[in-house]
Amino acid sequence: MKLSQFGFDLPEESIALYPHSFKREFTDENGKKCSFNVIRRDESRLMVLHRISGEIEMYKKNAKGKPEKGQFLDFRNILDYFDEGDTFVFNDTKVFPARLYGMKEKTDAKIEVFLLRELNADQRLWDVLVEPARKIRIGNKLFFDDSGSMVAEVIDNTTSRGRTLRFLYDCPHDEFKRELFALGEAPLPRYVVDARTEILHEDMKKNPKKYQNMKDENGNPIPSPSPDDFAHATAEDMEYFQCIYAKNEGAVTAPATGLHFSRELMKRMEIKGINCAYITLHCGLGNFNDIEVEDLTKHKMDSEQMFVNKQACDIVNKTKQEGHHVCAIGTSVVKATETAVGTDGLLKEYEGWTNKFIFPPYDFGLADTMVANFYHPKSTLLMETAAFGGYDNVMKCYQLAVENGYKFGCFGDSLLIVND
Repeated sequence: MKLSQFGFDLPEESIALYPHSFKREFTDENGKKCSFNVIRRDESRLMVLHRISGEIEMYKKNAKGKPEKGQFLDFRNILDYFDEGDTFVFNDTKVFPARLYGMKEKTDAKIEVFLLRELNADQRLWDVLVEPARKIRIGNKLFFDDSGSMVAEVIDNTTSRGRTLRFLYDCPHDEFKRELFALGEAPLPRYVVDARTEILHEDMKKNPKKYQNMKDENGNPIPSPSPDDFAHATAEDMEYFQCIYAKNEGAVTAPATGLHFSRELMKRMEIKGINCAYITLHCGLGNFNDIEVEDLTKHKMDSEQMFVNKQACDIVNKTKQEGHHVCAIGTSVVKATETAVGTDGLLKEYEGWTNKFIFPPYDFGLADTMVANFYHPKSTLLMETAAFGGYDNVMKCYQLAVENGYKFGCFGDSLLIVND
């Protein structure tokens, strides 16, 4: 297929910049009306595609089994499509605070450093991206804290923006990583950070008084923010951008579909008898790279590290052999399981790397159902979803999603694809 076949118009207001929430209003003890947002990650919208029949469900049903217009399915309704003995396969990778800000030696130029992966623990070597890259050359030193204790030296150029850094920090490795990550922030996708910043800049221009004489929760005055303050993720973003079951550290972006799961929903799964199997694929930035070729067979994906252990294989294979559903939670799980599936249709133990690029047409060997978020135009994630659900079916879902106000992106709504 061609790149242009995956283009569509996506309004800016359709892109979710925060997790799903609702406004709770109340009156305080002084009679003043107040409100605050409550995060409910499992109450985002859910659309359901029946990939064989092509039927698309968007609304909850009444007592007579008829769809109630305007009453959209939410993510908690996912359990209505599964039974005891079915298995959900999750990616338990854990996001680390990969985005840091440092100062270049002598010039004090502000530099963004995005940690990709640790290359050598003993030598404190890291593969990173830097911005602006034109200012960073081999031999430059970067300082990351006021005390000057966290310093890195550029020792190699890897790509136009890529560098290898050696951190000059003499202490046990665990302490080094703890101190390094304390300086970092949630690695939200650039489109989220930039859009939030633009919105707040505009608000500052229109409502300058709102940002004057600000006070913290204890009533103490705090400095008025500058525009640069908004370019950063917040402390809460590290929690928002992490799956509740995240375990194995190594991702620089979250497996977004897993963000919809709450502890309450996981408990309901357990009560219903739905199994959980966990694989690990450390999600990288490759899925956000622009595709620069029209012919998709010529596009090359970045490699991502993945692990499939015996326990996951046993759970998944037993499910398949007993004729139950195996549901892949997210495109990263589909990529991993399609890398590790055998010719017999069973999951095999695996430890290594994958650069699998899935786009239509593709014959899937393992999961018979999957859940995915709604993704950006011309993204590899959309292409993988279309391969699973069928190109025409999935693009129809996307059209309906735009028309009906569904949210797109890592904090957006989701699409369940079932095999009937």
